[in-house]
Amino acid sequence: MKKYLMLLAVSLLAASRVAMADAPAITMHQDPNCGCCGGWAQHMRDNGFDVKVILSNDMYAVKQDHGVPMPLASCHTAKVEGTGQIIEGHVPANAVRKMLLDPSVRGVAAPGMPVNSPGMGRMDGNLVTVDFQGRAFSRD
Repeated sequence: MKKYLMLLAVSLLAASRVAMADAPAITMHQDPNCGCCGGWAQHMRDNGFDVKVILSNDMYAVKQDHGVPMPLASCHTAKVEGTGQIIEGHVPANAVRKMLLDPSVRGVAAPGMPVNSPGMGRMDGNLVTVDFQGRAFSRD
């Protein structure tokens, strides 16, 4: 029985390492003075994403470099490393997963700082995220 439990533990550890290796890597740029961005990063980690945070004092330049349409701007900008797709603001993990299924979607946004979004407050099923053309993309 002891050998069985040890084998099970080793198998679970190996499986968790494989799962972490396959976690989509995201690099998030945020202003060092913003307090809500960490909540979004934690939401994404809790949903299986590997999030690296870079502090930036010039978020306008980051948004320009990443091709974020200014009417859709929010407090942080993230890039999915494997695909180059952009996440602007407090977009829920479900919407990011949906975006990853369609490589033609260049980016998604939760414009402004919606109170019903991850990192800002309790999700209520009424958050509408948009694609970079401003069309409704997801409702969470």
